[in-house]
Amino acid sequence: MPPTPNPRRAEILGAAAGLFARRGFHGVSIGDLGRAVGLTGPALYRHFRGKDDVLAAMLLDISARLHAEGVRIAAEPDPSRALDGLLRGHVAFALDNPALITVHDRELDNVPQPQRREIRRLQRAYVEEWVGVLLRRAPDRPREHARAAVHACFGLLNSTPHSAAGLDRDAMASLLHRMARAALEA
Repeated sequence: MPPTPNPRRAEILGAAAGLFARRGFHGVSIGDLGRAVGLTGPALYRHFRGKDDVLAAMLLDISARLHAEGVRIAAEPDPSRALDGLLRGHVAFALDNPALITVHDRELDNVPQPQRREIRRLQRAYVEEWVGVLLRRAPDRPREHARAAVHACFGLLNSTPHSAAGLDRDAMASLLHRMARAALEA
């Protein structure tokens, strides 16, 4: 049975994502993290060993959740519906979590090596779920081509911290979905 989620820990991770995205990992102290959730800095140590543990937990959590959701969606027997599901899921993630995208882009090198390797492993596995769906849709497509298309698609979708400000959420989600689907089918 999976462990019961700790709401305080999740609150800390959410606050840390916003702080790290705005001020950078090195610009945030344990005291800052504690204050953001109404704790003293030392009280934060009941939940995390240190600031690098917060960063690692944040990126491991989102990588694991994306991978698990990708596995679930990719299991859809119809590859076109699976692709639409993967796109909807990642578009929602990108629009709802711009701070996490920013933190990952800027701060992954600050994650301790063992956790960084696991984050990368989960991310590669998530990509391969997408690649598998693309290859089910077009079996003659070279795997390397499909993988490159998925990475390019993620570049488009994960640009939302910079591109999503001008449209309402639904309009941006629709635009991203159409653009990403066209890119993957190119």
